[in-house]
Amino acid sequence: MLRILDVRTGEPVAAAPARRGLTRVEAHASGLDPTALRVLLTADLLVRALELGGTPVWTILTAPREQPELRTAATHLAIRPFEDDRDLASGLGEAQVIHVTGPHAATVRAEGPVAAVAPVAWTGPEPPLPVLLADPAALRLALLSVPRRETARLDATALDRAAGQLAHWRRAVAGWARRPSRPVPEEIRTRLRAAWDDDLDLPGSLAVLRDVEHAPDLPDGARFETYAHADRLLALDLLRDLGNPA
Repeated sequence: MLRILDVRTGEPVAAAPARRGLTRVEAHASGLDPTALRVLLTADLLVRALELGGTPVWTILTAPREQPELRTAATHLAIRPFEDDRDLASGLGEAQVIHVTGPHAATVRAEGPVAAVAPVAWTGPEPPLPVLLADPAALRLALLSVPRRETARLDATALDRAAGQLAHWRRAVAGWARRPSRPVPEEIRTRLRAAWDDDLDLPGSLAVLRDVEHAPDLPDGARFETYAHADRLLALDLLRDLGNPA
């Protein structure tokens, strides 16, 4: 079961109600900046993890300014669209609300658990957002690689490294797809689930993928299915190069 650390109490809480009733995830962004994008990304990962566990989710964006720009940036980052009408959620049997915030968590008036996200710090002059979003999948991977409660210290080198890792994985996945399919080994499926159920430990999930890539006795078809399964949460477009010439 997915558990999230509630910063108000310092205790982990279940992110899904016991009967799999509707959960509302509300992202609180103060404005259009890299930290706000990390908040939106964390909300998106929470939604995906809940849905993979069978929990219906309703997502809302709360932002005092630049909300249209935030929604556009979120689309670039493969973040699922936020709903417009919060009132409709109550008519669908809403059971729980989870708030996702930045470092200003204490200012959020919340009636449910609060998951806080540490800021994004750019080394050197902060680039304009269009530059930061030039390779949104690389930015997404760079942010996923840092525990969400730790400051994400990014620079051009970090984004280049993430882009290189993505290109490598996409080529590998395209190659593995040419081999006979094999199921995801239960041990690996369990490790992936345990990582993202533990307060959205995405670096832990990425570590599982690295282990799978280099496991000596694992069939390539199982590697492919593992990466395809994990990408339902990570949304890194790991299958993008399928069918491309080697």
